[in-house]
Amino acid sequence: MPTNNKLKIFNDPIYGFITIPNTLIFDIIQHKYFQRLRRISQMGLSYLVYPGAHHTRFHHALGCMHLMQKAVNVLRFKGVVISEEEESGLLIAILLHDIGHGPFSHAMEHSIVDRVSHEEISLRFMEELNIEFNGSLTLAISIFKKEYPRQFMCELISSQLDMDRADYLKRDSFYTGVAEGNINSERLITMLNVVDDQLVLEEKGILSVEKFLVARGFMYWQVYLHKTSVVAEQLLVRILKRAKELVSIGVKLNCSEALFFFLSSEINAESFNTETLAVFSKLDDYDIVAAMKDWQNHEDFVISNLCQMILERNLLKIKVKNKPIDTLSLKIHAEALINKHDISAYEAEYFVFQGMLVNQAYENKFQKIKILFKSGKIKDIIKASDQLNLKALSKPITKYFMCYPKKKM
Repeated sequence: MPTNNKLKIFNDPIYGFITIPNTLIFDIIQHKYFQRLRRISQMGLSYLVYPGAHHTRFHHALGCMHLMQKAVNVLRFKGVVISEEEESGLLIAILLHDIGHGPFSHAMEHSIVDRVSHEEISLRFMEELNIEFNGSLTLAISIFKKEYPRQFMCELISSQLDMDRADYLKRDSFYTGVAEGNINSERLITMLNVVDDQLVLEEKGILSVEKFLVARGFMYWQVYLHKTSVVAEQLLVRILKRAKELVSIGVKLNCSEALFFFLSSEINAESFNTETLAVFSKLDDYDIVAAMKDWQNHEDFVISNLCQMILERNLLKIKVKNKPIDTLSLKIHAEALINKHDISAYEAEYFVFQGMLVNQAYENKFQKIKILFKSGKIKDIIKASDQLNLKALSKPITKYFMCYPKKKM
């Protein structure tokens, strides 16, 4: 009787060959919940700015697992005891850390579910998979929830220098073509060590950490918070919000069953149960794109125009400033739109609005990157570094934006 070869190899454009280390991880990757990540964009609508940014959460998850394998090997070489069970737990936790992302990654969290983060949904997926796999994910869940007693393992999953950031900065830099974000993740991992159960970086890695933090700052302003990406995501959030409003008053909108479920239901953390999770697992980018292609011809002025803007890449105009937006400017643009199209002030708010962008490359108040010196002393990277700009990177930078229609709308 033929059997599947479960120790397969993926050919990744960033790292080359990525191996699947055991049959449990193979079965998790093959599961429909994980395969759904092939249809979830890693960078949302950033491809409207950077045409190459079409990589998915599936790519990212495998890359994170690959880097975690390297981290485990490096730490073992330096005398850190990590059991086979713990290694498997680490690999599964990082593989599934983003499984809860909805369509276009972040837009869903701010529109058709009420304050349910992708981390919470990831945990629910992991708990459901743990039942299916007879408790095999229990250790991974403990690490993911930061409840496992060995703190450094939790830091490998989520910290200022975790495997998630080590992959997405390098991967997003590659697919966007933004060279400033190209970090040396393998060098960083080679410098990792553990002292008093905390993750540290050896002194020789200071320059690599400096590059990592500077690159993260660049990537946020140049890519993740690029003004065109910001306005595109804002439009998508408003499309889903308007769709939910229309459905609530009985207006017919054609869309997939999974999307209609979320448009017609009030979903929050309490009501997000096993049945909701099953429907969520059927929702991906394709549902949203298909819906927008239909809704662009809807009689509702708001939803039709918002959908056309994204599909035709004819977005709202956006201005980014260092100071809060003058409300008079918003009022002028809103009144012009109301008069031109005979719409209500409420409907105009879908096209004229303001917001805030915050970028903090190094969030040292909550968690520090610790540098281990040859003397045995441990210092925060800001004190260990002689680069003055690192202190600046630890301070949040806030900018303000205003969106409004172009004249030809």
